[in-house]
Amino acid sequence: MPTVLVLNGPNLGRLGSREPDVYGSADLDALRESLAADLPDGWALDLRQTDDEGTLISWLHEAVDTGSPVILNPAAFTHYSYGLRDAAALVTKPGGTLIEVHISNPHARETFRHTSVISGVASGVIAGFGFDSYRLALLHIVSGS
Repeated sequence: MPTVLVLNGPNLGRLGSREPDVYGSADLDALRESLAADLPDGWALDLRQTDDEGTLISWLHEAVDTGSPVILNPAAFTHYSYGLRDAAALVTKPGGTLIEVHISNPHARETFRHTSVISGVASGVIAGFGFDSYRLALLHIVSGS
């Protein structure tokens, strides 16, 4: 059974209470339920969150080893983590799928958020649609597009 890894970086464990005007009022459990509702039979979902860069890199290594497609919200690591970028490239270089997602639109926010070191190695980027950013990524993955 193919498993989609949905990996979330720092501070996303605070969804629902952290800046609801930017990130909405729903938490990761609500995201998990929403994505599970769109998951076709024969697919599994593994949603994780960490504030630790090394853990996130290890999870990307796991995706490489298992051939799992990844939906990645790198959060603040988006803008400066070359270690995370290199691990993301390991997922996509052999033809794997890694879709970078963001709940908000980083380009409509502070200037430092306009640069992503992940985008250049991602299969695609979806941003600014709230939890629908994840949903669109999931639909792309399970459709085999």
